[in-house]
Amino acid sequence: MDQKQQRQSGRKSPNQQLVGEEKQFDERVLHIDRVARVVKGGRRFRFRALVVVGDHKGRVGVATSKGADVTAAVAKAVDTAKKNLMTVNLYNGTFPHDAQAKVGGANILLKPASAGTGLIAGGVVRTILEVAGVSNALSKSLGSSNKVNISYATVDALKTMESADKWVTRSTTQAKKPVKKAEEVEKTPEKSEKKAPAKKPTVKKTTTKKAK
Repeated sequence: MDQKQQRQSGRKSPNQQLVGEEKQFDERVLHIDRVARVVKGGRRFRFRALVVVGDHKGRVGVATSKGADVTAAVAKAVDTAKKNLMTVNLYNGTFPHDAQAKVGGANILLKPASAGTGLIAGGVVRTILEVAGVSNALSKSLGSSNKVNISYATVDALKTMESADKWVTRSTTQAKKPVKKAEEVEKTPEKSEKKAPAKKPTVKKTTTKKAK
């Protein structure tokens, strides 16, 4: 089927479909590891891929999958990540507030940053934030250096972000006290200050010497 027939039928070629998917989502491989399974005949080696998918507009997903080769593992992980996409609440290209999450031994701390700061992050955390569409942020990785746990801890921290209209402020938590009118202020008698009792004057005793 030539291009003219494809246009008439309204179908897209496989190359056109791939180009459309690449524009919609950014797929990046975070880590590839070789795992072994002991069977009766010996060891069976497979590959495990850690992948992040995002559209740079607040949607991001992370997934891991295993396969007989690297290509199969990455393809399975990409499909799983697209099914588990989540929307991150961002505020002017950064986070609306601080967030912290822990998965296993990995502990991730995310903080908002002013415009022009950039991404102060490293490793898989930086890649996940870039794909999610975060342009200014501060992050700190504490504890374990396991990339799988760090990735899922970063996603859990992003899930806790709340939008600006749900922020809890001091005005929403504390009820405002009613303001008294000028007439009520005049009617209220002023409290008289209690005076301390006057101290009695102390009389000094005079000692007289006896004449010899």
